[in-house]
Amino acid sequence: MDKPRADDWRSRGSSFSWQPAAGDAGPVQVFHVEQGDQAAPVLLLVHGWPTSSIDWFPVAGQLTAKFRVCALDFPGYGFSDKPQGWGYSLARDAELLDYYLAEVLGADAAVLVAHDRGDSVALLHAARAAQGSAATRVEHLVLSNGNIFLPLSNLTMAQRLMLDPATWPRVAAAITAPALAAGVGASTFTPPRTAGDPEVDALTATFSHADGVRVLHETIQYLTERARDEQRWLAGLAAAQFPVTLIWGLCDTVSPPRVASYVWQEYLMLRPGNRWYFIPEANHYLQADRPQAFVDALLHALESGDGQPPGALGAGPAAPLLVDSSRSGMPAAADLLRADMT
Repeated sequence: MDKPRADDWRSRGSSFSWQPAAGDAGPVQVFHVEQGDQAAPVLLLVHGWPTSSIDWFPVAGQLTAKFRVCALDFPGYGFSDKPQGWGYSLARDAELLDYYLAEVLGADAAVLVAHDRGDSVALLHAARAAQGSAATRVEHLVLSNGNIFLPLSNLTMAQRLMLDPATWPRVAAAITAPALAAGVGASTFTPPRTAGDPEVDALTATFSHADGVRVLHETIQYLTERARDEQRWLAGLAAAQFPVTLIWGLCDTVSPPRVASYVWQEYLMLRPGNRWYFIPEANHYLQADRPQAFVDALLHALESGDGQPPGALGAGPAAPLLVDSSRSGMPAAADLLRADMT
């Protein structure tokens, strides 16, 4: 009989102690997993809210042939410590990410592949790297289904109730780890997942660890940071000196494709080296819904040269789709027509 996914993932990892440099929070144990050749290029998988690095279970092993694949659970998530009142924030997690890459992994460069809330942490790290204040260089930044432009996102009622200090006590009194896992499984996977599914059972186990439900109100406050700073982060993304790729599940209603479309057109399209992919038949957790398609799109972004026109990467309607590659400028309509007729 196969080992439960949460037990399997935990058995592959270990923990290290970390404390924010400001000294205004106590040390925490941070869980992480490393797979693949230690001498291979580092590929860091960055998880979202309210889940953990176990989100990457379906794809991590497939990437080890080419990369040293690493992932960690931020404090408050997964198998890391979850103290109440610790001061969870995107800025603090970006500090941890820099420490992890430089001090734990000893990496001077890395590919960052992020999802959901992890997109925001990765953007912060990338901004620091661009300013020369991060110890590890970003080789390529890959962002997937996340609320990276909040005005076009669809926050759920549950998210709003957890975010609000007035309604959180009522939610906290009613919610359990199995109920939270069932809600995530029903609303953010395609097809929906139920209890007994490996994904839902793994979420239940990680939410239950150290009673993670009790800090949901604290960890979701990242949305207030996001709302305050996202325009500045996106402007920094537009000026990035490294390639940026978007990979988006088409069935997502929380972080819908219009988010990716807006960010692409406003910030990424005119920066050479960038790419944008859709994964059909995939929801918010695209790496779990369509793991092979996600890996195919990711490797295509990291390995293929410039010049490929948009189109499906394989046969069949479920193949990942290259939506667009960036260009140096937009031609006028008349110039475009004249070029087509010559």
